[in-house]
Amino acid sequence: MTTLVTAAVLVSGVSGCEGNGVTTKAGTARQLPSAPGSAAGSARERSGPGDCRKAKKKCVALTFDDSPSPRTPQILDILRRYGVHATFFTLGKNHVARDPGTVRRMAAEGSEVETLTWSHQILTEISPAEVREEITRGRDAVARVIGRRPVLLRPPQGRTNPTVTAICRQLGMAQILWSASASDYQTTDSKLITSRILAQTGPGGIILLHDRVDATNRGYNGTVAAIPGIISTLKSRGYTFVTVTELLAPAKPRPGAVYR
Repeated sequence: MTTLVTAAVLVSGVSGCEGNGVTTKAGTARQLPSAPGSAAGSARERSGPGDCRKAKKKCVALTFDDSPSPRTPQILDILRRYGVHATFFTLGKNHVARDPGTVRRMAAEGSEVETLTWSHQILTEISPAEVREEITRGRDAVARVIGRRPVLLRPPQGRTNPTVTAICRQLGMAQILWSASASDYQTTDSKLITSRILAQTGPGGIILLHDRVDATNRGYNGTVAAIPGIISTLKSRGYTFVTVTELLAPAKPRPGAVYR
């Protein structure tokens, strides 16, 4: 199942939106040392919702970073066609603030709307006051649109540290990383994206894809094209798609904790 890490994740030498040392196969993710006085979540605590807790039920969470974008309506159409809900980690500036209608659609169609901060600043490289502002402005932008304040944060590039963790704990935010990634910011090859995700995904996994376009409005085309194959193949393998909150149920996401 999804691994809980209650200590800081320190990564460097990153490219795109990911950090080195973050992406590992689901179910076998490296567990970092627990913070003093804390304990890693048990499998029972982190089991999925309802029938996901059954021994033969395999659940996986499909997540998108950098939402919403011009690609998001296409993604939502695909999710609706396959009867799947996803978790969107949104950016406030130039995304939620500019396209509240798509954000409302995400929530209305059953997907989970969370935050990737306000402007994608790397939280480990800014001051504590700026970290707090990035998180609160990002989640407040969502709350103004859908009337629900996010409780899940995806730290940009997966970078976190004790300071970020402490601020998240104070703000009531759990940190969500991932166990499967296609590095889809580096390629438009949908077959490659699909094969990478399928190779890395295991029960209780969290899949990372990106929901955005680049400055030319041509980038990330391969991601959208890969989604049907990812969903249909994993469904044929017996997987059930759930949101991140459902994946963690019946436990509530712990403020400050890091899940991957």
